[in-house]
Amino acid sequence: MREVQWPVALTHARPDGTQLRLQPIRRRDRAAWTEVRGRNATWLRRWEATLPPGSPPGPASFAALVRLLVGQARQGRAMPWLIHLSEGADQPFALVGQLTVSGIVGGSAAWGQIGYWVDQRVAGRGIVPTAVAMAVDHCFGTVGMHRIEIAIRPENAASLRVVDKLGLRHEGLRPRYLHIDGDWRDHLVFALNAEEVPDGLLQRWERLRG
Repeated sequence: MREVQWPVALTHARPDGTQLRLQPIRRRDRAAWTEVRGRNATWLRRWEATLPPGSPPGPASFAALVRLLVGQARQGRAMPWLIHLSEGADQPFALVGQLTVSGIVGGSAAWGQIGYWVDQRVAGRGIVPTAVAMAVDHCFGTVGMHRIEIAIRPENAASLRVVDKLGLRHEGLRPRYLHIDGDWRDHLVFALNAEEVPDGLLQRWERLRG
């Protein structure tokens, strides 16, 4: 696996004329991020990571969150992107979600995990599957990773549709795997290896959509 280079932005023009951009998270995104997160707080709460009792406190502000994520990115352990959508070639980009590749390990493992959230206003438009495919292709093609995992709560039907659309392999249940919404929650694990998508996941996804 090659060294993770950061920051890096990824842009993809979709067949419907819209464009998606994975943009590295920055302190200047605070206002847009806070607005979208605040508007979606109730919708996202059931799927949000929380800290177990007795854990050190997490970031107390958006600036602190950015410092934490950027620090991990510079160490090659994460790639924290915000998802931006443009409704057309001449339209501005607006923040609609977040996608992070985390837990990156090199050596004989060469793998990482993907997590994401999206604004409810644009849910169901294929934005998350496209963003995941963009990130996976970067991980496999540019970084040289071999495996990507996505862990999803069994109750999260919308997220389960994402991995189903992309054709990730279901590998089973991990009981009480992650601390989510105030307790340890079971998760289903889905994975993809680089050799399963020799032409890229994004190309396969766009072909299936077409």
